[in-house]
Amino acid sequence: MSKFFIDRPIFAWVIALVIMLVGALSILKLPINQYPSIAPPAISISVTYPGASAQTVQDTVVQVIEQQLNGIDHLRYVSSESNSDGSMTITVTFDQGTNPDTAQVQVQNKLNLATPLLPQEVQQQGIRVTKAVKNFLMVVGVVSTDGSMNKDDLSNYIVSNMQDPLSRTAGVGDFQVFGAQYAMRIWLDPAKLNKYNLTPVDVKSAISAQNVQVSSGQLGGLPALKGQELNATIIGKTRLQTADEFKKILLKVNTDGSQVRLGDVSEVGLGGENYSISAQYNGKPSSGIAIKLASDANALDTAKAVRKTITDLEPFFPPGMEVVFPYDTTPVISASIKGVVETLVEAVVLVFLVMFLFLQNFRATIITTMTVPVVLLGTFGILAAAGFSINTLTMFGMVLAIGLLVDDAIVVVENVERVMAEEGLPPKEATKKSMGQIQGALVGIALVLSAVLLPMAFFGGSTGVIYRQFSITIVSAMALSVVVALVFTPALCATMLKPITKGDHGQNKRGFFGWFNRTFDSGVRGYEKSVGSILRHKAPYLLAYVLIVVGMVFLFTRIPTSFLPEEDQGVLFAQVQTPPGTSAERTQEVIDRMREYLLTDETSAVSSVFTVNGFNFAGRGQSSGLAFIMLKPWGERDADNSVFALAARAQQHFFTFRDAMVFAFAPPAVMELGNATGFDFFLQDQAGIGHEKLLEARNQFLGMASQSKVLAGVRPNGLNDEPQYKLIIDDEAAQALGVSLADLNSTLSIALGASYVNDFIDHGRVKKVFLQGTASSRMSPEDLKKWYVRNDQGTMVPFSAFAKGEWIYGSPKLSRYNGVEAMEILGTPAPGYSSGEAMAEVEALAKKLPAGVGISWTGLSYEERLSGSQAPALYAISLLMVFLCLAALYESWSIPIAVMLVVPLGIIGALLATSLRGLSNDVYFQVGLLTTIGLAAKNAILIVEFAKELHEQGRSLYDAAIEACRMRLRPIIMTSLAFILGVVPLAISHGAGSGSQHAIGTGVIGGMLSATLLAIFWVPLFFVAVSSIGNKKDTEQKEELTNTPNKEAGQ
Repeated sequence: MSKFFIDRPIFAWVIALVIMLVGALSILKLPINQYPSIAPPAISISVTYPGASAQTVQDTVVQVIEQQLNGIDHLRYVSSESNSDGSMTITVTFDQGTNPDTAQVQVQNKLNLATPLLPQEVQQQGIRVTKAVKNFLMVVGVVSTDGSMNKDDLSNYIVSNMQDPLSRTAGVGDFQVFGAQYAMRIWLDPAKLNKYNLTPVDVKSAISAQNVQVSSGQLGGLPALKGQELNATIIGKTRLQTADEFKKILLKVNTDGSQVRLGDVSEVGLGGENYSISAQYNGKPSSGIAIKLASDANALDTAKAVRKTITDLEPFFPPGMEVVFPYDTTPVISASIKGVVETLVEAVVLVFLVMFLFLQNFRATIITTMTVPVVLLGTFGILAAAGFSINTLTMFGMVLAIGLLVDDAIVVVENVERVMAEEGLPPKEATKKSMGQIQGALVGIALVLSAVLLPMAFFGGSTGVIYRQFSITIVSAMALSVVVALVFTPALCATMLKPITKGDHGQNKRGFFGWFNRTFDSGVRGYEKSVGSILRHKAPYLLAYVLIVVGMVFLFTRIPTSFLPEEDQGVLFAQVQTPPGTSAERTQEVIDRMREYLLTDETSAVSSVFTVNGFNFAGRGQSSGLAFIMLKPWGERDADNSVFALAARAQQHFFTFRDAMVFAFAPPAVMELGNATGFDFFLQDQAGIGHEKLLEARNQFLGMASQSKVLAGVRPNGLNDEPQYKLIIDDEAAQALGVSLADLNSTLSIALGASYVNDFIDHGRVKKVFLQGTASSRMSPEDLKKWYVRNDQGTMVPFSAFAKGEWIYGSPKLSRYNGVEAMEILGTPAPGYSSGEAMAEVEALAKKLPAGVGISWTGLSYEERLSGSQAPALYAISLLMVFLCLAALYESWSIPIAVMLVVPLGIIGALLATSLRGLSNDVYFQVGLLTTIGLAAKNAILIVEFAKELHEQGRSLYDAAIEACRMRLRPIIMTSLAFILGVVPLAISHGAGSGSQHAIGTGVIGGMLSATLLAIFWVPLFFVAVSSIGNKKDTEQKEELTNTPNKEAGQ
């Protein structure tokens, strides 16, 4: 094959150019994301039940829906939460690789079975089913700069004018508005109602009757009388539009002819649809809409599209209103991709320098460097065809691949130069002869490296997705690299290299290169001597090898494990939890203190703070708050202002807050898998022991966890039980007084809850009408006495006549997991411990809990459990594949063993480097390890391939081994140096995405150093030891056959 292209160099150029063109075109249409979609697909169902408590919502809505969610394909787990403001969410999570559209349709179908069984009020509100993504892509905030608009005005503007265009923007999956649009609020005054002998129920029916839209038909509609000349539509009663129209609604006419209208017994005006959430941006009133990414969308494109949509809307904004982006995850993506691209360029330059140093021939160096753009661009083409995206993982794959690519080219060029120098052939003949020698080794190396990396692609779960990125990238780069080394490089060698006179090895060059060559050659002679002595005294060196293997096993058990390294994403969350039963006003005071600290004491790191009162990741309610803290760009922050340093300092400060718990935490590396780093699990009530017992078990667990030295920051992701006022209504007394129970219940829900009556039209948009008691009539238990119900004789009966109340404790947020009541607990491993050890500790503590309480991992921890069990299998399959490929290549069972024995020499270095830097054994490290295994095997192949050929030509094993070492030392050191230097920029990077770069770079550098330095001494030893065992067997067999002594070389 190579001969064909050596004779037709232009053909080879054409092939190379076509590969580059295809790649360049595909780069333009590849989507760019920070990570591929790692999280398993999830569908969420959300509903509100106005005025209901968490318990009511759970019993009447959540359980009804959950019981129908069975028999769905690929279902992984179902979790749900009910809140005291009447809202609830059920999240249904599916296995990795499930089509989210199909999943959504199946959930929707099951939900349709449950809908008729739900309360009427819930059905009126509508049930929303969306593809759930845990995290926000960005938050778009609107702020009133001159204070002319309050939070309700801003929220109404977002919902009425911005929500629809934003949700239609390409790539936007779902959104959450911090606030609500206008509604017509009618605040009833109980004293005035009583004066006119009216009840809230009368008011509700009057509004329903008079705020209506009637279809009244046409004048002269068909079929018409003959000769009819007129046709017109009749407009009947229409929906009311302004507060004044509502005030005029007639409630009753008194006996003296005077009228009672709605305005006489209530205050009417536009207000918020609900008041549960309020937001501020750097302390100014604001509202926001949080955007979530659609399941297979491109983050950068979506963020661009969202910003464009906003720019289009900007001319129509009311004066004094402006848009801010208080939270945005896209700078991380572009910064980290940019970082990796810079690393790619640095790697290419470093590799060029290494090759120039060794080849000392500008033409030869250019030939090897030419392969890089061809192969990298080609790889992009393959990624596009396989449906992958440009993300940090595929880009790391490229960086790792550079070392491998250049490798093949170096081997080709170096061998051609050696043949020319030793045999004095012209370039074309030398290339032909040289390709004949190394074609086999090239293909062998490619097979071995693919064998190491391909099994990764078949893994399940989220780790499978991560591995797939690497394995597909590196394997396709490897395959292309071999094609290029067989097609393009030889053609270039034959046409571009200058002939070398026979016997010229560059010792007589002048200057730096001459000195380098002489030093290197004396090094090679010293190396030959030491290999000779190793081969004469095998025992101590084999013993040393056994010690290395033992050390490797020991290090493996010592190094902490984790899933992904932590990243500085330029964003921080702070979560505020005030004591149960706290009012929003007091929570706001805590939020203000927190914001003040961040914006005054931490100005060097913080660029903006967007706070939300009434909502956080633990739950909703007046005692919850959340802050999105945007940090300045990476270039403007030093190491003291990294996300982690800032979180630690802020946490120290927040511990001084007496009346609230404030947590500052950095988001995890892969946002889709949850909102905080560490572990995440549910304590489940498996035996129906009840809420109180489960709560006791949770507190017992938190107590044990605080004593444990492995766990830190263990906290319930939920709200504590709070005081609740329980009304006890004496039904007998009520009936004796002639009061109907239906009226009584409606009066309660209207007066104290907010009752949704029907709709009205505001500036052309349909909005809701709510009826509720005025604020002063629902502040304390005594206010119940102000409300009256009319009995069947028409007299007004006060509530106090048949109702009394008592204080109890109840939960404002109830969670369920897989259909049973549960409580979520989050935490992180203590410094110096890995998430794997923390999870083992949690399981140990859970065994001490009372009977009937189980634990279930969820989110990231669920993934980690899956991936942890896969790692050993991964390594085993990779090693087995390498062995089989080599056995096929060398037509021998013994020689592959000599190559395989090198593997621990590489692994020990990777483990040492990683543990010295205090990093852990995570997904990236495992990818680095596999690459190291492949490269260590590659160096061994180069030596063994030559030694085997020399031995077959009749040299003794001992001579063959030493001669092979001498011939291959230079290319081995070159390729290893090229690879190590190619990865150095990763290991020393800082800024966006540096956590994962360190994880990969460190392991690979350590592994390559040890693999190269140790392997060049041990490989010849393995070769001789293994071959001599193999040869003894062969000899014995032959003697049995012929009974004549067989003198075989080297025996």
